Amino acid sequence: MASLRRDGDRPAIYEIRLRGHLPAHWASWFEGMAVDHDDEGNTLLTGPMVDQAALYGLLDRARDLGLALLQVRQIG
Repeated sequence: MASLRRDGDRPAIYEIRLRGHLPAHWASWFEGMAVDHDDEGNTLLTGPMVDQAALYGLLDRARDLGLALLQVRQIG
């Protein structure tokens, strides 16, 4: 399993933009991630990803909710 850790000690921080507005009652599916909405009505998830399995798991959850993936980026 590939690690996403930047310095070997801390998880990498990711920003994931999804098309559409994630209703508040689904935010618990993305535990550990900050859930925000942009001015265009999209959902922005920001938080740590310990490895690729965690990242893919989060993306799978978004897919299961029918949210289209717009962008994934690692931030400092």
